[in-house]
Amino acid sequence: MDIIETIKEQIANNPVLLYMKGSPNAPQCGFSARASQALMACGEKFAYVDILQNPEIRANLPKYANWPTFPQLWVNGELVGGSDILLELHEKGELQQLVKGAAGKTEA
Repeated sequence: MDIIETIKEQIANNPVLLYMKGSPNAPQCGFSARASQALMACGEKFAYVDILQNPEIRANLPKYANWPTFPQLWVNGELVGGSDILLELHEKGELQQLVKGAAGKTEA
């Protein structure tokens, strides 16, 4: 399977997916740290891909996504954006709704 197919499969198979540097518990850059903290604060499970361990994904995802930087948050197959957008959505309370919706849950 070529790398673009791998990326498409990862995005399709994970309702909430964060491409980041490092892992949520051990981020390797400040932007990835802030993005993963905002996602963890939503209280839902999410998948992640450490692009530092996957150089082919790191090289090809920006072209596929038409988004040059990391982290990248994908929800239900759609690119939401990077760290700044995630933090903005989190501050407005919209990130939690987006993530909960993707997780198949509704607000009480």
